[in-house]
Amino acid sequence: MRKPQTVRVRTKLSLRSIRHVGSSRDKSGLPVVHASKVLKHRALVQQAATCKERREVRLQAMTADERRALENLRLSPAFLPGTDEDLDDFGFGEILNGADTLPISHAGGEFDDLARGVLGDVWKVVRRVDNRTRRDRVLRRNIAFSEQIPAMTEAYLEWCLEKSQMGFRSFFNRLRSEESGTNEAVDKWSMTIVDVFFAEKVMLKISSTDSTVASALVRQGILPCSPISPVVGITTEALEIYRVAHLRCPHLSIQAFVKTICDLHGVDFHRHLSHQFSISFDLYLEIRQNTDAMVMESLGRDSPHWRLRHACPACTYVLTNEEDLTFTMLYAMDGKDSLKRVLRRSLADKDDTLGASSEVPTGQSLKSDRYLSRNFVDNFTRDLVCTSSDKDAPVDDSCEGRWENMDTARTNKAWGIYDETGIFVAVCRHGFCLLIADMVQSGELTKYPLAVVAKLLDVFGGNLGGGYDIGCQFKTTLNSSTLGPLARSLNHTCLVGAFHGHAHRRLCQLVSLTTYIKGLGIEDLETCERTFSKSNSLTSSLRYASVFHRQQSIDSYFEHNDNFEVYANLSNFLYSNYRQAIDILADGNAVLPKLMQDIGVMDTSVFELWLEEEKAYLKGLTREPDEETLQMEYWQRLVNLNANALALQAATAAESARRHALEDYDKNMRLVQALECKLEIVTRWVPEDTEWQRAGRLMVNRKYQHALDRLEGLIVARIFELMKMNRAGTGYKLRKHIAKALQTHSVAIRSALSTYNAVASVMSPPRKTLKWEEVVDYAFLADFDLLCDARADISQSLCVGL
Repeated sequence: MRKPQTVRVRTKLSLRSIRHVGSSRDKSGLPVVHASKVLKHRALVQQAATCKERREVRLQAMTADERRALENLRLSPAFLPGTDEDLDDFGFGEILNGADTLPISHAGGEFDDLARGVLGDVWKVVRRVDNRTRRDRVLRRNIAFSEQIPAMTEAYLEWCLEKSQMGFRSFFNRLRSEESGTNEAVDKWSMTIVDVFFAEKVMLKISSTDSTVASALVRQGILPCSPISPVVGITTEALEIYRVAHLRCPHLSIQAFVKTICDLHGVDFHRHLSHQFSISFDLYLEIRQNTDAMVMESLGRDSPHWRLRHACPACTYVLTNEEDLTFTMLYAMDGKDSLKRVLRRSLADKDDTLGASSEVPTGQSLKSDRYLSRNFVDNFTRDLVCTSSDKDAPVDDSCEGRWENMDTARTNKAWGIYDETGIFVAVCRHGFCLLIADMVQSGELTKYPLAVVAKLLDVFGGNLGGGYDIGCQFKTTLNSSTLGPLARSLNHTCLVGAFHGHAHRRLCQLVSLTTYIKGLGIEDLETCERTFSKSNSLTSSLRYASVFHRQQSIDSYFEHNDNFEVYANLSNFLYSNYRQAIDILADGNAVLPKLMQDIGVMDTSVFELWLEEEKAYLKGLTREPDEETLQMEYWQRLVNLNANALALQAATAAESARRHALEDYDKNMRLVQALECKLEIVTRWVPEDTEWQRAGRLMVNRKYQHALDRLEGLIVARIFELMKMNRAGTGYKLRKHIAKALQTHSVAIRSALSTYNAVASVMSPPRKTLKWEEVVDYAFLADFDLLCDARADISQSLCVGL
């Protein structure tokens, strides 16, 4: 048998040295590793003798007519001079069948150039122009696969049934068992099969009942990489191993898994191997999804929102004779900006600026009721205009401006880099994922929580309680949106989780914090934080994924997390919370009566009264009394009016100055008259009146009062946070969060203290100044003596004294 031909390439080191490149395929046609060596003069002589012997053998095997045709071809003027000696070394048939190698470049065309250089005009090729782009190939491949999905799904079910009945462990185990059996009259299909530990080129059977080649391969446990004429297939066992391993460890990418298989097989890794595996894996997931849909349809669970209505057994299942709860369902929602995706853009022709998107559309779309579509979310974009117009409206319990996710200006720079800037997730109090929405080229806009609330209200109805880290501001947004009337009629409640609560203002805590809301018990509504801490492992594999693959990975992860993590630990979660609630009730029944007796409290209703008193007091600090504000404004206008009268009397020289003074006088006169109507003043005040002097003192004390109110609010918040930080049962993360908030408050208190001392020193008589050491030592509100100077003296209140 003839030895494989070689390609001779002269090196730059010596004209008498030739680099010998071995064949890329063995005698059976299977690929082998390339072998390269440098041939010296003696080896070249031997190589030439071998080539001459092969030529003689080929000539003897030819007929007389064939030898004459070859001689005429050699004498043809198409041959270039000086190429006769090298012609013996070229066997085009062996190059075509893969026995010999031909060095090629990425541009291609080497064989065409070689044949034209050897045969000249005899070699005429009609070249077909391929106008297809990568976008066309991807779309046509996916369309071809989608048309065969029903047949491949049926074939997958047959394979699962056969595997359960026969009990074979792998594809090659099943193949060997079929080879030892009877041979049927069926067609054969040759292709390379890749498993975790094996990769072989085998002959697969194509039955007459198979509608397509792809379905025939799936029926035998093989997922093809091409829809029409596949030459490479991945076993179902290998795809399932990667699917489960990736769900357990999202850091494991397709490239890492394929490199692992290459190491096990002892071959080099190439990028096209990952691409082939990705195609088969997408096909495998789609077949599994169709199979699950068929199972759900057979069970009668294919109605709209069935999964959402039965997402959590503890939240959605109602027992017989179960008491009505304050909240029919508690959920938490929040945005996560770590699952970003880079938007591929092309560079502009004239400069290096970013152009339009260069991403290739795959034609694939995720079929999942867990994901909210972009069109559904964009329906609430118009509510952004309504809420932004009411931004300046005063809100007593609002914490706007204290949270970075209320301001999207910091994310504007990322819009040119990322398409999806994160996800917005809603989970129930037990951790089951309810809804997911992509945040597209924006920060945490209000349209995302509005879309989530709209869907939950549509599915679950009334008496829902939603925890959100900016629930105080979202409550105002929800009420002013088009969804507001429905939310109010269904009694939807916006809450703030315990983890974020102590970064809010104290008034906001009394209104929205879970600690002070009846019906929540020990629930903290911080489930999103625990969910995000686990899903951060998806970040690295999603940064450069396509839109479809990103959503596919996120949806698969949360589905697996619900089925194998949250559901599996649900019993332990409920049992632990029940034990904790029992312990709290037992300790409270033993300790609370004694404490109430020590402080002289006779009824537990007093505690609620204290909260109402604190709430009323803090609301009073949000703005000045209307009566005093009008009196001070009236006094200021009177002062301006007197000044205008003096200016009018003095303006006699120039007519323009007199006209301007008269206009100012008339303007202030109209304002004074309007304020007199509001205050119902009969006689206009003069400097000798008591009311005039009292309003003047109010104006002097106004700056002092503002400085005192700000200092008081910061110190009160610090005292309450210290109480929470030292409370038993407070977790480590919550303590760290409160400690960070205390550091921020400390800087604000220093600034407010400096402002207060500056204003207090110029008062008449001078007011008491404070030192930083005194403020730090305050542990109870009763220690804050300046509470007596506030607009409402609460220093003697029972809730402050305790």
